[in-house]
Amino acid sequence: MKKLLFAFFFFQIIFTVVCKSQDSVQFKNSKPAITNAPGLAYPRIDAEKKAIFRVDAPTAQKVQVDCGDLYDMIKGADGIWTVTTKPLVVGFHYYFLMIDGYRFADPASESFFGIGKMCSGIEVPEDSVDYYYTKNVPHGNVRSSFYFSKLTNNWRRCFVYTPPAYDKNQNVRYPVLYLQHGMGEDERGWSNQGRMNNIMDNLIAEGKCKPMIIVMDNGNIAAMFARTRPPVAAATPGTTPATPRPPRAATNVMGQFGANFTTIVINELIPFIDANFRTLTDRDNRAMAGLSWGGKQTFDTALPNLDKFSYIGGFSGAGMINANSDLTKVYNGAFADPVSFNKKVHLLWFGIGSVEGPNIKNLCDFLTSKGIKNTYFVSQGTAHEWLTWRRCLNEFAPLLFK
Repeated sequence: MKKLLFAFFFFQIIFTVVCKSQDSVQFKNSKPAITNAPGLAYPRIDAEKKAIFRVDAPTAQKVQVDCGDLYDMIKGADGIWTVTTKPLVVGFHYYFLMIDGYRFADPASESFFGIGKMCSGIEVPEDSVDYYYTKNVPHGNVRSSFYFSKLTNNWRRCFVYTPPAYDKNQNVRYPVLYLQHGMGEDERGWSNQGRMNNIMDNLIAEGKCKPMIIVMDNGNIAAMFARTRPPVAAATPGTTPATPRPPRAATNVMGQFGANFTTIVINELIPFIDANFRTLTDRDNRAMAGLSWGGKQTFDTALPNLDKFSYIGGFSGAGMINANSDLTKVYNGAFADPVSFNKKVHLLWFGIGSVEGPNIKNLCDFLTSKGIKNTYFVSQGTAHEWLTWRRCLNEFAPLLFK
């Protein structure tokens, strides 16, 4: 009996050591993602840029990770589900857990507002790239500000980046960049997913960029990814209840989102910022840029109002003109006189990920053929994603207010 007990305990010790050894090897070749909730070891990124996920769900029947591709997790004897993905593209990824058919945010991750809901996120690091990481340089502040919109009869929130020296010298005024998020995101996107403040702090510290105020407002386009069901009329007593209608496709209501944003910017947001921050209020010191649908909102806002903006940027910007457009009729005739446009607009800038296709390049070539000066940037190897837009901001901001 004593021999059996000894053998049992010896086996337990060896099993524990082996497990810990295997786990330590896995830890040695991987690091916690910087997007994890504080102090949590998983998810992890290994040397091959594979993501390692763990989920504690002992009573679940099926657990998956949706990280672009859907990965089936494997349940261990301890009730812990694990999976290692294929190598992931560098940059920021939204992801979800799928547990017995239900979608959840991962409590091990920080939360990010994207695709119309709070999501988990995982950052896959780029090698030898640090322009969007926190460095030992002077840091600006991202301030949460509220203003009342008479147009919407509601309070609105914007985030405002002020450069590192803003609070030290009360006599200095700054130019302003209005910077917009994309469809399904909100005013948090640029400072959370986009790491805007790190990019700007580092550019300013290196002397590559003029200190500026950056305003990030809600473009009213977060609901694009919400799938709503229209109300169903109550059935008459004694009849079969009406069958609920399917969710409304987002594409059918695309034009309804953000339609009032230009009016808010011109009549409410700019006056609020100029009244509450030390801004330079002339058009030569005001810029606007946006990513994806925020790029469309930039074009819709800045181009018809060239008395207020002189720097304009689109990062994978949506909804711009094409080669069949009549330049005398779009954007309130902004392009009708190329010579006048080129004098007014100090920079018309377009950026795109190389994986996104040739549309923006074709647009730039078309504008150039019509005498409209513009600048084109391509982010190699990236698609319609935050890494593209971080690179765009890093290239665009140094060209402003020169």
